Order: sequence, then C-alpha cells, then structure tokens
Amino acid sequence: MKKLMLGNAAVARGLYEAGCGLISSYPGTPSTEITEEAAKYNEIYCEWAPNEKAAVEVAFGASLAGMRSCSVMKHVGLNVAADPLFTASYTGVNAGMIIAVADDAGMHSSQNEQDSRHYAIAAKVPMLEPSDSSEALEFIEIAYEISERYDTPVLFKMCTRIAHSQSVVETGQRMKMPLKSYKKNIPKYVMMPGNAKGRHPIIEQRTRDLISYAETTALNRVEPGDTKLGIITSSTSYQYAREVFGEKVSILKLGLVHPLPEKLIKDFAAKVDKLVVLEELDSIIEDHCRRLGLEITGKDVLPLEGEYSQSLIAEKLGMPVATGIKIDEDIPPRPPVMCAGCPHRSIFYILSKNKVTVLGDIGCYTLGAVAPLNSIDLALCMGASVSSIHGFNKALGKSSEGKTVAVIGDSTFMHSGMTGLANIAYNQSNSTVIILDNSITGMTGHQQNPTSGYNIKGDPAGKIDLEKLCTAMGIRRVRVVDPYDLDACNTAVKEELGADEPSVIISRRPCALLKYVKPKPALTIDVDKCKGCNACMKLGCPAISMKNKKAEVDASLCVGCGVCRQLCAFDAFQG
Repeated sequence: MKKLMLGNAAVARGLYEAGCGLISSYPGTPSTEITEEAAKYNEIYCEWAPNEKAAVEVAFGASLAGMRSCSVMKHVGLNVAADPLFTASYTGVNAGMIIAVADDAGMHSSQNEQDSRHYAIAAKVPMLEPSDSSEALEFIEIAYEISERYDTPVLFKMCTRIAHSQSVVETGQRMKMPLKSYKKNIPKYVMMPGNAKGRHPIIEQRTRDLISYAETTALNRVEPGDTKLGIITSSTSYQYAREVFGEKVSILKLGLVHPLPEKLIKDFAAKVDKLVVLEELDSIIEDHCRRLGLEITGKDVLPLEGEYSQSLIAEKLGMPVATGIKIDEDIPPRPPVMCAGCPHRSIFYILSKNKVTVLGDIGCYTLGAVAPLNSIDLALCMGASVSSIHGFNKALGKSSEGKTVAVIGDSTFMHSGMTGLANIAYNQSNSTVIILDNSITGMTGHQQNPTSGYNIKGDPAGKIDLEKLCTAMGIRRVRVVDPYDLDACNTAVKEELGADEPSVIISRRPCALLKYVKPKPALTIDVDKCKGCNACMKLGCPAISMKNKKAEVDASLCVGCGVCRQLCAFDAFQG
C-alpha cells in the first residue's frame, strides 16, 4: 500500500515491519517522532528513558535477550550514549540492534552542528543514511540484516530535512521474528581487558568485511548520465543534486556511509571528467576519496557549516540559480519567545530583577536568555547548569555564592542533572539549584518523563518525587514555589541565596499548553489606569503589547496567569 509519509514515521514503520520488539529513546528534535510513531504499534514495546545512555543500554539488553531492538536520539544525544556504543561495537549483538540518530545541519533546534558519521568511524560500526521516506523504511530491514550478519550495532543516520519531509512509501506486513536464544558467552560479552583484547581483531576484520560488502550492496548505486560531471553524494544532498542537475550528470549515491567502498568509488571516478562530492557538514566522503588518490571538488567551494539547498549547490557549482519571488516589504524578525502563561517567565524575571548570575540548561526555558529577560549566562549541554555552578562557586567562593543560581527543567534534571546535584551535596558547594518543573518534556513537544507519572502511551507509570529525591541526595533545604506568585518566588530566591548551604527551589506549575491545563479568562486593560510605564513589557509576554502608549492584551494569547497584574502599580490589568 502506497502512502505519503513523514521520514520519521517511515522509520517507525520500518521498525514495525522488520520485527523490532523494543524501542527505548530520549526525545530530541529532529528524532522525536520516530519513537512517538512507533508507540502506535502495539506489537512494539516503546518507552522514554531518562537519557540516551540508559536508552542504548536498554536496547542492548533486549538484543542480548534475542529481541530486535532500537534506540532513537538526536546527534547530541549520541554523545551521551557514546560509552555503551563503543563497547557494544566490541561485544557485538545477539538479535539485531539499531541506534537511530538524527543530525541537525543548520541548527534548527540544537546547540551545535556535529556530524554523527564521526561516531560510526570511531566506534567502527556501520552507518546507513536514507535520502527520503521510502529509503527510511526500506533501509531499516537492511540495517537489521547487517546487524545480525556482521554481529554489530548499526547506526541509522537521519537529518532534519529527511526526518521532517514527506515522500511516498510502500508499506508491507510485519515480519514474524521469534526471539533468538540467549547463550552465555563470557569472552564475547564481558568486556574486561583480557576479553576486550580478543575482540578487537574481530572488529577490525568486521570492518574489512563490511568494506567488501559496501562494494556490491544495493545501498550504494551508480546512476549513469553525462560523464562530464560525476557527483558522489548521500541523503538530502542527493535530492538537491537531482533537482539542480536533473539527468545531466552521473551520480554515485551512497546509502552505506560507513564503511565506504573503495573500488566502487575509483571505478566511478574513472568514468567522469570532473568529480564533485556533495555532503553536508564535515568532509567525510571527500577525505576518503582523497585518500584513494582522487582529485575532488568539494569543501574547497562548498561550505563546511550550515544546511545545503538547491540554490547554494547551483551557485557554488556554476549552475543557474532560481531567484524565486522577492518581497519588497521589510518584514520584522520574529525571534522565539516563551509562550504566554509560561510558568518559567516569572522565575527569570525575578532572577533578572535581582541581578543574579544564571547558569542555564537545555530546554524551552533557554529562551530566558533573550530580551527582555536577558537572564541566562550559560547554556552548554544537558545537565551542565548543575555541575557548572558547583565549579563556578568553588572557583569564586563567597563572591558568587549569594548571587548565582543554576536553572534546569524537570526532564533535563532526570536526564543528567541528578549527578551534578549529587556532586554539590557530596563536595559541599554553597550552590542554589532551581528546578523548573512544568510536568512535561516541553522542548520537544510534550513527552512524558520519570517525574510526570505517565508513560509514552499516556498510561499511569512510576512517578519520581523530586522533593524526596533531592532530600535523599543530601540537600537539606528543598522548597516548592508557584511561579505565578512573584512575591513567593522573590522571597524563595533571596532566602536560598542567603543560606550558607546547598539548596534546591522547585518551581512547579504545569506547562500552559498542556491539554489538561484550562486557561483562565483573558485579562483586559483599563486604559484610564494604564500610565504607559512599560513595567509589564519587562516580562516579554507575547500577549502584551503597547498601542498608543497604553498596554494592550491579545485575548487570543492570554491565559489569565496574572503575573503581569502583579507588576502593575496602577491596577490597570483587569479580569
């Protein structure tokens, strides 16, 4: 049956059809929908894990038990999962195991532009990369076949453009995959030094075998055309090349991007006058070709950074560039802001008002860094705020302890903030951590987490009590505040910063966009009382604007949280 399907949905369908039995993931744009879509198939057990390392280990455990498994994450999540990945390469698998990773060239929703192909090279595992939804489905079954044939985890590389674009796929039936029997094998699975030394030569031979496989697999194909120009490419760059050049060029389209073939590339190069490598981000394919002694046009004319496009490729390779439709209007920029009624806004207002140094983290609350709040000094990686404040305060001592906080979301705290808090408690820095508990993983579209009390299907699940957890970790001062209460937030921040020991403030109110959160009636403005002082504008709430030097509330956005009313000295906000 043919369907128009999102790339991520096609991966999920591929996992279903290939007999995958377990998926453990951590949400991260642009990979999130793979697990969400897979969870709709009752035949697959799906879960959100606390972090990517745990997710890969869960998937490995299922593989060891004889069930085809998968773990899904975004590119920076693979950093977190690197530890089990590298050693799972040594142990190999029992049933097939896939680690799906989605890169984000252009940094649409990421803090860096890393190229996950480096992990395939470093971990010595194969990596497949589809160029559309159809391949996203078809390649999954091949990935499992490779995993089981060559006794290896397989990296499956998506990217934003493939993950979030639609193309036609042909769906099939689910394969019946009985559990493979588990056999105890200490030399294979117990990676102490003596056993690991014995596994390393096996891994190197596996790579040589996979190179031979890369020469003939249908994953890599030559599409012959005019021989004046030959293009070696993969993923979205393949689609752009076809759109720019049509049938005017010959293309070597790579679906297995590690390990790369040698003879296939040399034979292709020998048949064309000029050879170009099109690949986003790093020069992985290009460097491989140069090691083969080939003369290549690549990153000498194409950028190392950013997402490619048809226009960019046409421009850099001397083809006509489509101009499109130009608009003469000067359209103002629309930077992202926290939603109207966001429970995080008031916390950042209080921190900014008190001129507190704020070490931030990864989540929608990172928007606390933008105007007018301007209240975040750091955003490094998941959990870094809690660890960093310990180092910051150890370095500066009394001069920073009373005016520096760490902020982190509830999901991010469970992901990797707990170890940082354990370090604070154990090594005793006078640090204050604010956990922004909005009862959901907000940054990736409302996924559940271990503190929400529900699993991926929305069914009741184990719920971790943040207050008891922090206390159990050795933090004696733990308090909960309602972020809609500005006075309470201000008092809590001042008192905890003034305390001479570690402390945690839990700012607790559900995300205003959750389905079960019912907004209050929108506020209105008494224009006679409004003095145009702009105090309410300091919140950066998108529901509030100024018109004719008077505040105005957009009723379609306002959720009636009342934070603005607490700022108004003239009682102009009504409702």
